[in-house]
Amino acid sequence: MGTTNTVLNVNGIEVIYNHVILVLKGVSLNVPEGKIAAVLGGNGAGKTTTLRAISNLLKGERGDVTKGSIELRGERIENLTPADLVNRGVVQVMEGRHCFAHLTIEDNLLTGGYTRKDKAEIARNLEKVYNYFPRLKTRRTSQAAYTSGGEQQMCAIGRALMTNPSVMLLDEPSMGLAPQIVEEVFEIVRDLNQKEKVTFLLAEQNTNMALRYADYGYIMESGRIVMDGLASDLANNEDVKEFYLGVGGGERKSFKDGKSYKRRKRWLA
Repeated sequence: MGTTNTVLNVNGIEVIYNHVILVLKGVSLNVPEGKIAAVLGGNGAGKTTTLRAISNLLKGERGDVTKGSIELRGERIENLTPADLVNRGVVQVMEGRHCFAHLTIEDNLLTGGYTRKDKAEIARNLEKVYNYFPRLKTRRTSQAAYTSGGEQQMCAIGRALMTNPSVMLLDEPSMGLAPQIVEEVFEIVRDLNQKEKVTFLLAEQNTNMALRYADYGYIMESGRIVMDGLASDLANNEDVKEFYLGVGGGERKSFKDGKSYKRRKRWLA
């Protein structure tokens, strides 16, 4: 995908943990302004590391971007702090939700408005969250620990929305949720994209669901992007159907095993 009108550009980054473990091996991707892009792949593919490299949350896990660059609207950001990025409109919803268990739903949401000083704006944002997540308004006085996984996922997204983001990074939003709740969450993501003009980059193992809602997709294996394209094209691609959508009777377990696929590997181009 070209870089015209893109909000995020990840250019050939490598990430190393503990100074020795190479996790990302030259990852490049572009996220268009106002669109939904999805990074797809199984456990250990490098999806979470990619998002944490963008939001600069690697340091807490002794990870470093050692090569390449990351740009937000043309400005390099790999050396900014996570707080700097939030102030520039980039916010990440972590895998596993990470709500504050002892706080109420509403107090969790209000922590997302910590960087905002205008109380009227905080109140408007809170009401906006409740409009998108009416279930949270019903449960606003409940401790997060006593709410369902779906409600906690909604709370985590709502908390991020309190920062007035222009770019939201979602890590495994479907994890541990019932199919009906997963679809509800993705519907809200699409609403936020279309109505609030929030650009999304999501990491997701649920390939079928992600490709239904995304505009563009990247498939990762072993720290590399091995295929990318329009979500509609990927959903109809025979290799993607076989390897990730469970369609087809082949016994191959990885794109690496397909001769036709090897000819398309991006890192050999």
